[in-house]
Amino acid sequence: MDPLAGRPAPADRLVDVPRLVAAYYTLKPDPGVAAQRVSFGTSGHRGSSFAVGFNENHVLAVTQAICAYRRKQGIDGPLFIGFDTHALSAPAFASALEVLAANGVEVLTAADDEYTPTPAISHAILTYNRGRTAGLADGIVITPSHNPPDSGGFKYNPPDGGPADTEVTGWIESQANGLLEAGLKGIARMDFVKARRAAHAHDYLGQYVADLGTVLDLDLIRAAGVRMGVDPLGGAGVHYWGRIAETYKLDLTVVNSAVDPTFRFMTLDWDGKIRMDPSSPYAMQRLIALKDSYDVAFACDTDHDRHGIVTKSAGLMPPNHYLSVVVDYLFRQRNEWQPSAAVGKTVVSSAMIDRVAARLGRRLYEVPVGFKWFVAGLVSGELGFGGEESAGASFLRRDGGAWSTDKDGIIPALLSAEITARTGRDPGEAYRGLTRELGEPLSDRVEARATPEQKKKLAKLDRSQIRISELAGDPIEAVLTQAPGNQAPIGGVKVTSKNGWFAARPSGTEDIYKIYAESFRDEQHLRTLIQEAQSIVDAALA
Repeated sequence: MDPLAGRPAPADRLVDVPRLVAAYYTLKPDPGVAAQRVSFGTSGHRGSSFAVGFNENHVLAVTQAICAYRRKQGIDGPLFIGFDTHALSAPAFASALEVLAANGVEVLTAADDEYTPTPAISHAILTYNRGRTAGLADGIVITPSHNPPDSGGFKYNPPDGGPADTEVTGWIESQANGLLEAGLKGIARMDFVKARRAAHAHDYLGQYVADLGTVLDLDLIRAAGVRMGVDPLGGAGVHYWGRIAETYKLDLTVVNSAVDPTFRFMTLDWDGKIRMDPSSPYAMQRLIALKDSYDVAFACDTDHDRHGIVTKSAGLMPPNHYLSVVVDYLFRQRNEWQPSAAVGKTVVSSAMIDRVAARLGRRLYEVPVGFKWFVAGLVSGELGFGGEESAGASFLRRDGGAWSTDKDGIIPALLSAEITARTGRDPGEAYRGLTRELGEPLSDRVEARATPEQKKKLAKLDRSQIRISELAGDPIEAVLTQAPGNQAPIGGVKVTSKNGWFAARPSGTEDIYKIYAESFRDEQHLRTLIQEAQSIVDAALA
């Protein structure tokens, strides 16, 4: 824990933006160094230009590989592209546009280079492709999500609108690294001014906002007079909230409209870094201080694919608490969804969701970390909801159609107001009601630094390495290295018992590993779970 966690960022913690952008253009990755190659994690290729992990050559190579993939798959419709407010996102957008235009791809980008949230791109892809069997669209999202200001990120979304699956990203990654090894030979590139003229403007903001009534009961929120506050955290949705309030006549106040690539308005996260994580109590100190000013308040991360909910009754809600409330509410209220629509969750999400789903009589679909595992189910309507423990979620339109097959931080945020309007109690009070009926879990997530080599060891942990028969005093019910919902490897291990569980896995975006633990007993039981998990991780990394 950094001693400045939760406090305003001092000047010496701010990124030097001119040096960062200069490094993007001047430092060239060495494909012989593993950390400098293209590598798609759970959500695209990410890195910092300072560490030669996200530089111009990476973006040129990945974009050319995406063009090759489109030709290979016969994807010949337009490509929707957008970028967030990180300092490296606009340069990466320029680089990508030069390659896309030179390859003859029809590019749709926001007018006046407006920032574009991840869910707005997914929504645009699905809207364009609805009813089509040919000429399908796909997209590129340029964002490192909530990661620190020196980070850059690049993600491909195929015609299903969601994050590309591992087969697709593996192919793109291989092609891109081949181009790096060949010194970028084979990359087509057009002058930026010409490439920008060739692109077409798309009204992401207008289309997304106009369609919100198909997924949320905004009339109910307005009629109830729910007072809402929102902090965009300097992110891509900064101009969306005012339009939402104006269009639907909502009592919605934007408490911070600043956009600054240093993100100097943030409070430092647990490790002393600036991280736009709406689920972190350290990063969310400013909005937490306003909790009594609104019926419900919320924030989204930089690309607006994650949410954080602040209530009068509970302050900042842990993501698992709010997701449990969301599942309980949606599957009771969305009567037009398929009766068989399942609840999607990741293996490290709360077992409270399991208990809520069981009480609702809904099938639980438990998958590894990564929103890509929910895409097909959301498209077909077989999943009514898909959510991750890191506050990323999406759910169906009110009529059961797909809304966004990528994470959408905006609709869960606004849903907190719909819940408040319909039930007369905020989501924090709703969660307390669930605990009275289903038990009260205590949970924690421990993060620690890990080298890339250590992360690989943990990701390949085998069940045979778990040589214990009890977990914190209870018989072990399951040792999982594959997710129960789809049998895909979870990239770590999960151990469960009647009264608790833990999971250990490496981060897909940072050089850390994470231990998740949850107890339905007490604090001492939770601490024991974490200690035993730590021993297993230590042995694996030794």
